[in-house]
Amino acid sequence: MKRIVAMLALPLLALASICTAATTPATTAAPLKTRNVVLIVLDGLRWQEVFAGADATLMNEQYGGSWESEAQLATRFGNPELQQRREQLMPFLWKVIGKQGQIYGNQKLGSVAQVVNDYASSYPGYSEMSIGHADPTIIDNAERYNPNLNVFEWLNQQPDLKGKVGIVGSWHLYREIFNTPRSKLYIQAGGTPPPMSSPPTPRDELLTRLYKTTLALEDGDVTDSFVQVTLLDYLHAAHPRVLFVGYGDTDEWAHSGRYDQLLESAHKSDSFAQELWETMQSMPQYRDQTTFIITTDHGRGSGLVDWKEHGRVEQPGSENIWLAIIGPDTPPLGELHDVPPVKQAQIAATIAALLGSDFRSAEPRAATPLNFRSAP
Repeated sequence: MKRIVAMLALPLLALASICTAATTPATTAAPLKTRNVVLIVLDGLRWQEVFAGADATLMNEQYGGSWESEAQLATRFGNPELQQRREQLMPFLWKVIGKQGQIYGNQKLGSVAQVVNDYASSYPGYSEMSIGHADPTIIDNAERYNPNLNVFEWLNQQPDLKGKVGIVGSWHLYREIFNTPRSKLYIQAGGTPPPMSSPPTPRDELLTRLYKTTLALEDGDVTDSFVQVTLLDYLHAAHPRVLFVGYGDTDEWAHSGRYDQLLESAHKSDSFAQELWETMQSMPQYRDQTTFIITTDHGRGSGLVDWKEHGRVEQPGSENIWLAIIGPDTPPLGELHDVPPVKQAQIAATIAALLGSDFRSAEPRAATPLNFRSAP
């Protein structure tokens, strides 16, 4: 009888164990350390340059439109070793993020990052990354206000972030993309000078004069050096917790057919990102509490001609982008190999998730966040 009772008891104990396991709350993830998020976009910078550095076939006058000699370009950006060559071009990306963060998009290593939209151009790209999905009505760079809710606007509606979300960039269309009349976001974009102090300081007057008299490659815009000055001023004055930063020189010089200047602008944008990172890490409210996401709005064509332009149909491959992330909640996995594809549309929900919020609760069409807290 004892043996029979014991035999009957074993299944009951197993069942009890299963029930206990099923009702015990799962272990929750460690609390997020990120309190501030910065999205930086290097407009139209190809994944080819990011992962392989300068292209030797374009460092010339014939195909690259370069005014600088091939020898000079090779000395600055043409190291024969791939790792050293890409570090020459973007030292912050590779020496800091490449060791302390994660970088997606090297298709030669089985890491694919792409846009969802059908156009692979700027307005559709900026819209996609900020609203979390591709709006089929946004097909080009025509000036009109984006009708969709963007993650920056949504975060600015949260009580603890109200007035702490800002947009700073070189392109005048950011006002339309982020629909500032509706969103009420702080924005400093394009060639419009920042507001002066009252009374104006000599520095204010000089900066305003430079804004008004410096020639831009596209009407209504401003070069990235002006973006950096106003960005750092805004950072110190307002202490934002969520930032969008748009650097546009990489796209402008590519469209102009100047590969030498494209390389120079990529190098400078990388240094601007590094300056912003180091500045924020030197400030107590940002140190070890800030995550950077760095990416591009679209790719470009390949070969000796199509590198100058972009578009899914006319320049195949323009849908391919890259993405880097560094912060206290991001494991240092470096350059990703053989991982599931990531999409530009995932950026919006990722920004919110880093701050412990669910953007998809407000915008169900938004793509899921990136799996930034663990290995893909």
